[in-house]
Amino acid sequence: MSLKIVVCVKQVPDMDKIRFFYDNGIVVENLYNVLNRDDASALEESLRIKDTQKDTHITIVTMGPGESKDAVLECLALGADDGVVITDEALADSDTLVTAEVLSAAIRKIGDYNLIFTGRQTIDGGTAQVGPQLAELLDLPQLTNIVGLNVEEDGKSIIAKRALDNTCETVFLQMPCLLTVSNEFNKPRGMSLKGIRDAGKKVVNVWTADDLGLKINGSGYGCPPTRVKQIFMPTHKKRGRLICTEDEKEAVHELLKELKGSRVNYEI
Repeated sequence: MSLKIVVCVKQVPDMDKIRFFYDNGIVVENLYNVLNRDDASALEESLRIKDTQKDTHITIVTMGPGESKDAVLECLALGADDGVVITDEALADSDTLVTAEVLSAAIRKIGDYNLIFTGRQTIDGGTAQVGPQLAELLDLPQLTNIVGLNVEEDGKSIIAKRALDNTCETVFLQMPCLLTVSNEFNKPRGMSLKGIRDAGKKVVNVWTADDLGLKINGSGYGCPPTRVKQIFMPTHKKRGRLICTEDEKEAVHELLKELKGSRVNYEI
């Protein structure tokens, strides 16, 4: 049984080392980038499938600046087979919708596939929108936030478990399909010396918007419908009041007085 898997990844700032200006966003000097954690778990799940089904081919796809190739090389060192970097200045500052449109164009160009994995969300944006938008653009069934996965023996379907608010549900799904994975699903493996050495021998294609047949204009790509106006650390302007008393009735009375000041309708 031959499986072809596409894993979409993103290189993001290392949030453990990131710094913020109080009035003007992220400090970009000496910013260290890493593979997004949810994407690393998505890759790990594809590698686990490959561990049990040797005739599996994994292609990594990323969109970003030229240095995003480092994230692809890391994935190749871990065991992926080839990669694609989509980089174009005209695509800078793309929102989730434009990103999904570009990724869908790249996946169509790649061609045949059985499974697409994405991380649930990126640590720098946290919208969890790209995976579902990508599935919609490719007209694929999708499952989000999976926490268990089994590829059926027929090689045409999967049984997956996905996390809900207070429970899990098990779903049977025909391939091709798209799955999003969180970093709570598994523990990604580390790179080996052999993997690092072999990564340099694998193919990494670099594509631009033109290579994907995307025309950059004021009404389409390069002009996302949403814009990030400002990134800043939240400030707390109000302080809470701690009611300290051993008498419960007195504490409730004080609380109700505070609520009445907040325009809450009730009678003491």
